[in-house]
Amino acid sequence: MTWFKQNGWMVGDRPSRVMALGLLSVLVVVFCLSLSLGSVAIPLDQVLTILVGGRPDRATWGTIVLQFRLPRALTASLAGAALSVSGLQMQTLFRNPLAGPFVLGINAGASLGVALVVLAVQLAGMSGQWRQLGWLSDLGLVAAAGLGAAITLVIVLLVARRLQNSMTLLILGLMIGYAANGIVTVLLYFSTAEQVQTYLLWTFGSFAGVSWRQLRLLAPLVGLGLALAQVCFKSLNLMLLDDMRATSLGLNVQQSRLWIILSAALLAGTVTAFCGPIAFLGVAVPHLCRSLLQTLDHRWLVSATAALGASLALVADLIAQMPGQAIALPLNAVTALIGAPVVTWIILKRQQLEG
Repeated sequence: MTWFKQNGWMVGDRPSRVMALGLLSVLVVVFCLSLSLGSVAIPLDQVLTILVGGRPDRATWGTIVLQFRLPRALTASLAGAALSVSGLQMQTLFRNPLAGPFVLGINAGASLGVALVVLAVQLAGMSGQWRQLGWLSDLGLVAAAGLGAAITLVIVLLVARRLQNSMTLLILGLMIGYAANGIVTVLLYFSTAEQVQTYLLWTFGSFAGVSWRQLRLLAPLVGLGLALAQVCFKSLNLMLLDDMRATSLGLNVQQSRLWIILSAALLAGTVTAFCGPIAFLGVAVPHLCRSLLQTLDHRWLVSATAALGASLALVADLIAQMPGQAIALPLNAVTALIGAPVVTWIILKRQQLEG
């Protein structure tokens, strides 16, 4: 009996259509608000006019919505959905309510790729030229993070084929993450203050740096990862049991584990590459979704978690932008303030159940 089932949630429970429609409605409302609110407030009717191709009362409003706020809102929605579903898969796979999307070291691998680029630019004496590249330098960081995450993923998949125990894989993923973070620390020690600042700004996380061109790559990759997660919903349901019982019910545990890892790592690695390491969403949102739907059936949980994760990511981004102000807070600070109370609630409730 897993910790999740001790809460009284059963796989066979079917959530109400009202709740599903409610989550979708919240996402639509928050998405529209993210296009309307900011340092320049734009009326909602004007936002809708711009989205349907009409001409707004002020030409600058169209530029603000289409060139800045719309790609940012789409990025936040995709990132929130991806991280939340990735966290849901990891919590189910490892049967651990505190597991997140980065337990396999994907986040650390992406960070290592960025740190290597930062140090390489400095050693080559190209810091000035690197700053002058503008968006190309940002694209270089994205490519480095993506390559680091991909290499880590390949290592994890190769090892996962040889391991029979999910907990052993969890420990191995954490060790890979610690090793990568150690290398990052050494690299930063030999970097200049300017390069360290570049790396730190990346670690704060942001949805603002993704352009329309980058969205053409981000969206299909996230879509593929979400589709894999939805296809694997039966395997995820059986993963709630122990491996022996899941096998007796006809599940190929090792093959299913590989597909789940591939989906979760693709989602987490893609978002980290484009947006930086976004914390807490992947841990907190799956628990909020289970509490709202009162079910463990992943047929419903995958899509509902994606919708709720997208909504909370948009809310966090709105708070980070501080509508009406010209400043922006670090995104990870906001997600931590949202996610930390949820994780604290999880720990306290688990202690209560065990008592």
